[in-house]
Amino acid sequence: MEIYLIRHTTPKIEKGICYGQSDLDVTETFNEEVASIQPFIPRNIETVYSSPLQRCRKLAEALFPQQAVQLHGDLMELNCGSWEMQPWSEIPKAEIQPWMDDFINIQTPGGESYLQMHSRVINRFNDISLQPKPAVIVAHGGVLRSILAHITHTPLKESFDVFTCHYGCVVKLVIENDAYTHEMLYNISLAGKEWHRPRET
Repeated sequence: MEIYLIRHTTPKIEKGICYGQSDLDVTETFNEEVASIQPFIPRNIETVYSSPLQRCRKLAEALFPQQAVQLHGDLMELNCGSWEMQPWSEIPKAEIQPWMDDFINIQTPGGESYLQMHSRVINRFNDISLQPKPAVIVAHGGVLRSILAHITHTPLKESFDVFTCHYGCVVKLVIENDAYTHEMLYNISLAGKEWHRPRET
């Protein structure tokens, strides 16, 4: 059984803005990024799963135009609650510091913790992994890192340091006798360094 994890392409948003489940569009480089991803996708994919957010859905539909993409809300990125679409620099330090100290367990205001996201993602991933044919999951950086942490038994707190997943990356998972191996097939940054957390002061 093979599962291919694909991260969405570059989202249309300025750097330094907090976003998770905000439904961002893709940039004008979308077609170029799709073309870069395509050589790493096998032709025998029959099942495609995606986050319903358009930055994932559009990629899934562009890569697999002949397939019916199955959209699942539990493959969405972390819910950042009231922080969504705010500049990181404008979120009060007293509000954000507890989350910075323990983002695994502390929920964002009106949102969720990384552990809560991980739980819903892995529940869906476990269902997908039971399917007998090769599949694709098009999702977000946090989702991909969550899955990779799960299959490698990496502590969630270390997942952002251990797994670098640029926009459009492709990761191949092979499942055999309940054991997982993974291989990064494509992982080139076309957008430069990302900024998804407050800068340390």
